[in-house]
Amino acid sequence: MSDTSRPTTEVTLLGKPYVIACPPEEQEQLKRSARYLDRAMHGIHSRGKVLGAEKIAIMAALNITHELMTALDSHRAGEQSLNDLSERLERALAKAGEPGQNTPLP
Repeated sequence: MSDTSRPTTEVTLLGKPYVIACPPEEQEQLKRSARYLDRAMHGIHSRGKVLGAEKIAIMAALNITHELMTALDSHRAGEQSLNDLSERLERALAKAGEPGQNTPLP
């Protein structure tokens, strides 16, 4: 497939349009990601301390990567907590199934 026949979509970052090759089934996600990046870039630009689109893009990428890493760490911690609870439950169920551990209710 040549470059001219590849499906593309246009996104806008800091007011500048970019044409990106993207399969049709991924275009909505690409547009959503571009809107998120554009908001991040505008936030950095509005503070006025970072000049130049390239530096703004780098700062936005670092900020978004930090958000992602924080979310991944939180997700991993949640998974570990669920694993720990599952192990405790399995041990409790195994212990409850041992002879002499079942006490009749009054």
